[in-house]
Amino acid sequence: MVDFPSKDFYDLSDFIRIVDVLRGEGGCPWDREQTHESLRRGTLEEAYELCGAIDSGDAANLREELGDVMLQVIFHASLARDEGLFDLNDVADAECKKLIYRHPHVFGDVSVAGSDEVLVNWDILKEREKEQRSLSEVMEGVTEALPSLWRAEKCQKKAEKAGEPIFAPGSAMTALQESAAALASAENTETALGELLFAAVAVAREQGVDAEMALHGACERAIDAVKAREGR
Repeated sequence: MVDFPSKDFYDLSDFIRIVDVLRGEGGCPWDREQTHESLRRGTLEEAYELCGAIDSGDAANLREELGDVMLQVIFHASLARDEGLFDLNDVADAECKKLIYRHPHVFGDVSVAGSDEVLVNWDILKEREKEQRSLSEVMEGVTEALPSLWRAEKCQKKAEKAGEPIFAPGSAMTALQESAAALASAENTETALGELLFAAVAVAREQGVDAEMALHGACERAIDAVKAREGR
């Protein structure tokens, strides 16, 4: 048994120490076996559960889910430290430097008229920081781990900001209709369906709709319909 102090209130330093205890000699066998790769799915699930807590408006649930996300960050940093890569302080250092660099209107002498200019500057600074010199490099910078509807939306936005829109203004609906018509006779259904969904995201953006939330709503309506048939 590990001798760990019992407290009425634990702080961040206790949180970090508990993870070290769990991963150390005499700790938890499961925790000691984990890797960045084995934790990947759990990290995603915790992030989604945090979003669910935000949607619920429940402060206690939000606090709990923030803790679960923090656990993932601390755990991954602990693994990296043991691998000789970096530790949690290095994570904080890098993020602080990024925030200072990307907020020159706060920490420097740049003037902005409002939030829109902040976002424009943010993208410019991010591309400069990551040495992205072409539109393709900028689009490749949109992580593949994102839900595909969100990734499509971000890629389309990047192209538009660069002045090279994938769909000409007002053409997304036509592209969607053409993709739907082509789907029935397509030799490669997966490719054709992908083109249809990509065009559907563009239509959603033109209409000011979040495609991910639209699909979420469709799922909820399908569940409600089944519940109604079941008499629930």
